[in-house]
This record gives sequence, C-alpha cells and structure tokens, in this order.
Amino acid sequence: MSASGAFAGRRFVVVGLGVAGRAAARVLTEEGAHVLATEERSEVEGAAELVDLGVDVRLGGHEHEHLDRADAVVASPGVPEHAAVLRWATERGIEVWSELDVGARLCRVPYVAITGTNGKSTTTELVAAMLSAAGLDGMACGNIGHPFSVAAREGHDVLAVEASSFQLRFHHWLHPRVSVLLNIAPDHLDWHGSLETYGAAKARIFELQGQGDIHVGNADDPAAAAISRRARCALAWFRDGAPAPGEVGVVGAEIVAHRDGRETGLGRPVHDAAGFVADCAAAAAAALAFGLPPEAVADAIRTMTPLPHRGEEVARVGSVRFLDDSKATNVHAALHALRGKSDVVLIAGGMAKGVDLSPLAEGLASLTGVVALGESAPEVVSVFDGRVPVRTAASIEDAVTMAHALAPEGGTVLLAPACASWDMFRDYTERGDRFAAAARALTKEDAGVER
Repeated sequence: MSASGAFAGRRFVVVGLGVAGRAAARVLTEEGAHVLATEERSEVEGAAELVDLGVDVRLGGHEHEHLDRADAVVASPGVPEHAAVLRWATERGIEVWSELDVGARLCRVPYVAITGTNGKSTTTELVAAMLSAAGLDGMACGNIGHPFSVAAREGHDVLAVEASSFQLRFHHWLHPRVSVLLNIAPDHLDWHGSLETYGAAKARIFELQGQGDIHVGNADDPAAAAISRRARCALAWFRDGAPAPGEVGVVGAEIVAHRDGRETGLGRPVHDAAGFVADCAAAAAAALAFGLPPEAVADAIRTMTPLPHRGEEVARVGSVRFLDDSKATNVHAALHALRGKSDVVLIAGGMAKGVDLSPLAEGLASLTGVVALGESAPEVVSVFDGRVPVRTAASIEDAVTMAHALAPEGGTVLLAPACASWDMFRDYTERGDRFAAAARALTKEDAGVER
C-alpha cells in the first residue's frame, strides 16, 4: 500500500490541537484525508496554517456533530480518555486513534519504542545517539517533541520513538521492532483514573509484538517487570548490578553487557545520577537487542550528557550547589533525584495530578529542609512538618532564597518538585529556567545569611 493509500479519501476528526494534534491534522491532510480538527481553546498556535492547508478547524469546544461522517477520531495526548467527545465516538462505533497510529501506518522503517513513568526522553535520545554512532540515520521522535507521524515520512533509516501513556492508551497500529518499559510508578492518575489503568496503557507498547521482536524490561522494578513478562515476544532485561546472561547491568559506575558467555564493558556514563545511569543501561539493552555493535553503544554512553532540567548543576553559591531536576514531575523521579545525596534542601510541590505525595518521606534521610511550592504545598508540608524545617514559598524566586537560607555549608538545594508545573508555569522548562536564574542571581548578602 502506498503512503497516500493509507488515508486518501478517509474522514478523520482530530481532537485537540497541541503539537501532536496539529501534526496529525497536517499529515493526514497531506496524505489525502478529509480532516476536521477541534479544540476547546478559542485561540491555537498554527490554526491558520492548518486552515490554509485545507483542514476544517473548529475552535471553542468539541461538539457531537463534529463526529458526523467520521471514519476515525485521532485523540491528542492532552485529551483525557474520559472526555465526552471520545465517549461519543465510542458510543457511535467510531474508532479512536492516537497520533502514533498515523505514524505507524506511514512508517516504512523499523523503530524502537520507549515508554515508562520516568526516563523516556533521555532513553529515546540515547537510543538515537547509538543508532547514529552505528552509522545509521536515526531520529528521536514521538512524545519527545518531534511527532512520529512527521518523522515517519522523513526517510530515516530507523526511529527511536518516545511513547507516553496518553498516546499508548488509544493506539491500534504501533508495532516496534524493539520496545522498552523503563519503570512504573503512580503518575497522571487524574487522566487515567487509576494506577491499574495507567499500567495497562503502558503495557500496550508490546501489544502487537510477536516472533522476531524483542521487549526490554527493568529487572529491578517489580511492577514494571510483571507487566513486561506478559509480552508475547523475546525478552531482554536491564538491571542495577551484575547482568545475567543476555542482560545489561550496572557494575560500579560502568554499563556492562553479558553477551556470548562473557561480560563486555560498555563504558561509564558522564553523569553519575542514578536515573541517568539506569537510562543508559536501558538504552544499551534496546540497542543491542536491535542488533547494534557494542562499540556504537559504548560510544554513545561515553559522550551523551543528560537532557536539560534533569539534575544539572545550575549554580554554586559559596559551597552550596543548586541542582535543577524540574523534570522530576512525580514522586518516583523526585526520590531518584535524592538517591545518594545528603544535606539536601528540597524544593517540591506543584500540580500533583491526583497522586499521593506521602511516599516522598522515603527520602527523609537525605534532607535537612524542605520548601513547599504551588497548589500542593499544603500536602508537601504535611509530609515533612515536624521532621525537618519546612517553609512555604509563594514563588520559585522566594523558594530559592528560603532554600539557600536552610542549606548547610557544603549542602545542596535541589529542585525536584514531584509534581507537574502547570499551576504556576507554562511547563517544567520554564520552572527550571526560573529556578536557575534565581539561583545564579543569589548571593549570601542577598539572602542575608552569614555562614
């Protein structure tokens, strides 16, 4: 079937005009489909360009009649599965797709798909770097910001596709050569409704895999490993520790593969944060499963640095370090950020997404203080009050000043919010950038602290 033959003459309704929704509307139209796109907001970036392309754009809400004559609905990741418009589609027998389906139907090259609660973007970029190191034209795409439906038509040799639970929930066509489930922890429960539904969405990454395909699982995460064992294809594993035959492990600070009866060192990641090292092991397992040579895998591991807002040091005031892990948008990620650290003042809080924050107390041994921020600040305070000094800040700038005042000599101020940023910021990037700017502007005199 030609690319245009997949969609020519068919009628699609694209629900939601975020990055993925706009891409799906554009690609479907260019492939010959008739597209009506709806969005709750009254103004959307790029709407005029879609209209010029021939998309029927309807802003200001989703209406029942928008679904008339639709062959399928493509749901943007930001549209929750319980949204009325998706319920209407289901009641009328209209198939609901993900933007991933548009890419999967058009893709003519093999791809590696990566999901999990944390580490998706880093692992996707690592796999893409390993593909490039092997001499292939590889591209990181999907939920990472470059939509799969766009990348699928660009002529690459192979793709590394980040897949979110929102996208996986509705997919029908995603069939990766290699799939990866990094971890599972409570997140996005406001969208999915329960941890069970969230995990079921993640499990769909290997739903269409079979003979000749490989799924990579995390041997150290019991919940994720239980899901991975349901895959109906070959299994490969990564772990923290010495690898069993066929696995990739972390020994000391080095990534090690157990292949062909012996262990092969794949190098030391340039950053020793626990989450980044685990992502390197996962990417290595995926790349080796795909058939890449160990040399290419090792080259990427030795040179890849973490993506922004994932534990980077952004300032040092006297002996106090300021670390930006704004991408730690759930409890699991925040606890990872605390691992191996001491004398930390934690800045936490934001939009909790329906998740219980009380497990943050597991990081108590690393802490000398906490600054609570955002709409979940009262819950953060309740977790730590009476255990360590706790302050509540009205802004990220105030939080930085308060945290610095609490930090001991040689201590660390860590932004690892355990929450989404949308209550106070455009996204986690803006939150991290403002944290970094406030930290760089800070001096001991500004904070009024004598040490």
